[in-house]
Amino acid sequence: MLLRLKNIKKSFGINEVLKDINLDIKKNSVIGLVGLNGAWKTTLANIISLEESIDNGQILKTNENMRIHYLRQSTTYKENNFNYLVENKQDELQAIFKKTSYLGLNKVNEWTNEQFNHLSGGEKTKLLLSEVFNTNPDLVILDEPTNHLDFRGIDWLIKEIKQYVGTILVISHDRFFLDQVVDIIAELEHGIIKCYNGNYTTYRDEKLKSIEIEKHHYEEQRKKERQIDEEINRLKKWSYQSHKNAPDKAKKMGVRKGGKEFLRSKAKKKDVQIKSKIKRLEKMKEEGIEKPKEEEQVLFDFVSDKKSGRCLVSAEQLSKHFEKEYLFKNSQFSINRGEKIGLIGVNGCGKTTLIKMILGEDHDYQGKLFVSKSAKIAYLSQDVLDLDEEKSIEEMIAVYDKVLQTKIRTYLASSGITNRMVRQKVKSLSLGERTRIKLIFLIIQKNNVLILDEPTNHLDLHSRETLEKTLSLYQGTVIIASHDRYLLEKITNKLLIFDNKKIQRIEEGFKEYQQKKEIKKDKDYELMLIQNRITYILSEMNKYKTDDDAYHTLKNEFFTLMNRKKKIEIKGEEKNEY
Repeated sequence: MLLRLKNIKKSFGINEVLKDINLDIKKNSVIGLVGLNGAWKTTLANIISLEESIDNGQILKTNENMRIHYLRQSTTYKENNFNYLVENKQDELQAIFKKTSYLGLNKVNEWTNEQFNHLSGGEKTKLLLSEVFNTNPDLVILDEPTNHLDFRGIDWLIKEIKQYVGTILVISHDRFFLDQVVDIIAELEHGIIKCYNGNYTTYRDEKLKSIEIEKHHYEEQRKKERQIDEEINRLKKWSYQSHKNAPDKAKKMGVRKGGKEFLRSKAKKKDVQIKSKIKRLEKMKEEGIEKPKEEEQVLFDFVSDKKSGRCLVSAEQLSKHFEKEYLFKNSQFSINRGEKIGLIGVNGCGKTTLIKMILGEDHDYQGKLFVSKSAKIAYLSQDVLDLDEEKSIEEMIAVYDKVLQTKIRTYLASSGITNRMVRQKVKSLSLGERTRIKLIFLIIQKNNVLILDEPTNHLDLHSRETLEKTLSLYQGTVIIASHDRYLLEKITNKLLIFDNKKIQRIEEGFKEYQQKKEIKKDKDYELMLIQNRITYILSEMNKYKTDDDAYHTLKNEFFTLMNRKKKIEIKGEEKNEY
């Protein structure tokens, strides 16, 4: 055991946010901390890092000298947090710079003060991650580490975590990432922790099964309660009729003295049975299962204006460069009505730049870019900090007419934004809650094209799944720049690949593209093995005379390998995979 949390309680004013937290953090484990936006995961992480006080409970450490490195979300770090990299770039920082090169940040040790003063979210994240795994603490806490990372960065982080000798607690909503690295999921819900062994997929399966079992038990209990209610009503009816009919029944039986009282006493015995049944029902309700809490229903209901031409965007010989460096050049592609397009490429390849060009915010490019006048575009940027932090949502809504105000409030409520949160200033809301708000203001626009730049950043797991369902049903055109593999797999049916300074259209979705990419990787590896063997055989053949048996054996293997190589190459060309 590295760290144990026992009966931890935490309140802010009258709001008890952590009710009874019990969590064992074992050595060399990777724990995924999950929960809805606003579940107070960051507060719990602050407590675990010993930076936040508790109201009640105990935090037990097995090592008083335990070293903890807590990496918060990149938005909490300012440029001056990286001054040490400018001031001291020598021996002790060389390992950090080496790791940054794997993440696509080149020659960081040669960066100027100006470059460090204008870091993107992705650059901050990569620098911070490189430092974390260079210091080797006992416990690493990572808060949304995959936000702003491209596929290469996420793969690097997965590899680092798997190789790391130590304990890692990661707060994340990236399902692919969680599936790859964690061995325990700790779900924070209603101020209580529940742990599940396994990765994210295992946790979701187990949780959904658990909910179904609880529902079944609850329904069985309700069925028994209804049966008891029916029995009580039947007995009450019998008792009422017995008391009412006692005089007439005694008269018919010819019993004069005491007959009525006898029949009524018989009815009173039934009253005792009825009271017993009522007590039994009340006890069952008191001790029975509470109605299972339903998972929060988040509504993202985009409405499409279907009026649009077939071709919405097309590019001919499109090029874009900054100073002498090209992002992409001489690229041709189109985006048609109803397509769900994924923009795929490493950070800095030009995805966001292309989006700005389509939106008409960037005209400084070469070639032709056509955007149909019928394209009514709604755009969600990845920056959730652009909302006015000093305003409340109520103030933001006030600029609309009353009908639209009511509609917005309905959407907000169904998306988990409470009346209390509507009255709060934006700066008090979590990044996930801000993302939901931005999506709501997107929904009220009548559009036929959605452009989403990293839409699942900061959204909790349940909200991501709901957004996927909504986008799959959306009738308009969707353009998504994202590194959320699960989102891309479920939504996209076409891709624009940014590679080798070109934008290439692929006539398939992300899932099919990745599968073919893996097949190609396997084939490339097989071709490499064959070529190595061929080279070896040719060198060995030179050692023998042409009439030696060994020469003929090697010659036969040579022709077999050449035929195999040719078949693999022809098959690859026929499929025209890339």
